[in-house]
Amino acid sequence: MENNLSNLNYNVKVLDNFLSEEDFKELCNLKIDQSSKEEFKILHNEINDKGIIKSSIDENLLKRLHQNYHGRAMNILKQLNEKKLDLYEYSDFSIIVTSKNSKFPIHDDIPNKLLSGVVYLSPQKNSGTFFYNDKKGSNKTNINWKTNRAVFFSRKERETWHSYEGDGLNNRVVLVYNLVSNKIKDVFKIENKNYFFGNLRLKCNPYIFRIFKTTI
Repeated sequence: MENNLSNLNYNVKVLDNFLSEEDFKELCNLKIDQSSKEEFKILHNEINDKGIIKSSIDENLLKRLHQNYHGRAMNILKQLNEKKLDLYEYSDFSIIVTSKNSKFPIHDDIPNKLLSGVVYLSPQKNSGTFFYNDKKGSNKTNINWKTNRAVFFSRKERETWHSYEGDGLNNRVVLVYNLVSNKIKDVFKIENKNYFFGNLRLKCNPYIFRIFKTTI
């Protein structure tokens, strides 16, 4: 079981059996090349009610995922941060393969993500998601790996710290489900955070991660 979520300074929702059996099996059976030496392999898929924006998986599957879970995700966002609901523009359904020996450092997610979610797909056992109260890793809380378990939170600048990694034995395959907006200034206003410094972090972090394998 996961550690006590009350130790955290922000809310995290854990939902077991999030996907229908049909959707879960189809996602798990996707043919993904895991033979490359990439630390993190990402298959991006973007969609909204107007249609598909970008797809790297079967388009019918992507449409079904959006149809089946959009309302539920919006309701979760309403519970976690209702003020961000009106900023929604599209959904990102990404398959992420983390190689067994790779680790993504403690970070707080980019401001574009109104709602951040992950659904554990495969294998049967792996490493879950770790949440903290600060970037130093205080009050480490592990949401243990369980297939078809979903973990959601609404990011907040320099507060919703988390990380993930492979277990050293097998690649870690997840569905990342984010509700997204490009209205960054509005996001920082709702979060009562400084847009200038937040946007500077947003632009610098990809380069810092590429070189130093960390973020600021």
